Amino acid sequence: MSQITSEWVQLENGPRAWYARPAGVGPHPAVLVFIEAFGVNAHFQDVAQRLARAGYCAMVPDLYHGKTYEYSDFDGAIGHLKTLNDAVVMQEAHMAIQALQQRAEVWKDAIGALGFCMGGRYAFMANAVHADQLRATVAFYGGGIAPDQDSIGRTPVLHLVDQMRAPLLLLYGAEDQSITPEEHGRIATALSTAGKRYTLTVFPGAPHGFFADPRDSFRPEAAQEGWRLTLDHFTRYLGASA
Repeated sequence: MSQITSEWVQLENGPRAWYARPAGVGPHPAVLVFIEAFGVNAHFQDVAQRLARAGYCAMVPDLYHGKTYEYSDFDGAIGHLKTLNDAVVMQEAHMAIQALQQRAEVWKDAIGALGFCMGGRYAFMANAVHADQLRATVAFYGGGIAPDQDSIGRTPVLHLVDQMRAPLLLLYGAEDQSITPEEHGRIATALSTAGKRYTLTVFPGAPHGFFADPRDSFRPEAAQEGWRLTLDHFTRYLGASA
């Protein structure tokens, strides 16, 4: 599927969001996309458009409310990340889910979540907080889910796993210096103990941020395989576009 449309939309009582959709009338399954720490930049607009070309309506809420950071401005991006409030982010995610459900072209019972880096943590959270509305979730190198000690000061979120219903796909790089194998183990133990459906995959040779093609951390083979696994996960649990 190649014909798509994309635009900024305004969420009711909330931030704007980047929205991309297939050209057909649908109904199409949909994906809520959570950003990295750099804002809704050209890369995340492209991620939404890639999802649209694959048959999904994709909405990226602007958690940074119009602000973006260059990938070289790590301090600025992390400084902004530290100002985010988890409850507010989950509220804005709820607004985006509601906006998707109100669109005629969206298959309202087939909405998933996808997140990267800080957005991977938020996708993990949303899989619990919005468990009644999400049918599948994918998290690429979600930082701060279960760290031994989080350098940014975020609260671990493993206490939420009991609330989860949707199958979860977790993707990590073996060379990620910010998410250790021990953290993988804590996440897997919590999910397995709670009896949740999940898959955790580690890509050898891949650092943190391996999916983002504008970044030096980009690893094409891991990114390609991660994207294939993501689409396979969504196809299985959200269904195909009509």
